Amino acid sequence: MTRISVHVDGVQYTDEVEPRTLLVHHLRERLGKTGTVVGCDTSNCGACTVHLDGESVKSCTVLAVQADGCDVTTVEGLAKGEELHPMQQAFKDCHGLQCGYCTPGMIMASLDLLKDTPDPSEQEIRDGLEGNLCRCTGYQNIVKAVQQVAGGDRS
Repeated sequence: MTRISVHVDGVQYTDEVEPRTLLVHHLRERLGKTGTVVGCDTSNCGACTVHLDGESVKSCTVLAVQADGCDVTTVEGLAKGEELHPMQQAFKDCHGLQCGYCTPGMIMASLDLLKDTPDPSEQEIRDGLEGNLCRCTGYQNIVKAVQQVAGGDRS
């Protein structure tokens, strides 16, 4: 076992973990952050996307021990109490979800995209989210949600 200390959604956690434990499993099983979903376990779908020290990562590709000393933000850490984060609200308003399985990862990847490209074109949004798969929506309403937050609802 290895002792790690991770700051997750504004709370410091110190825990003993097996060195082989993936960050996604640590977040879900030890810390109760079940908004971060396990999709493919191979980094293909992006459903497990979180921010690690401000950068978007697929948490199924990061060991929990690699997050030692880091700041992690999950989809649960975005809302302020009952008030949704603007990106969460945009996904709701624009119907950017159907089954909702990909939504946490899409939201986290979308925020990372806007950090680097504050006013992306539709193609830049599609390119920026290409590592996150959705099997239900056809992506159009996801693009609209990102455009809404970027301040450029171009529909």
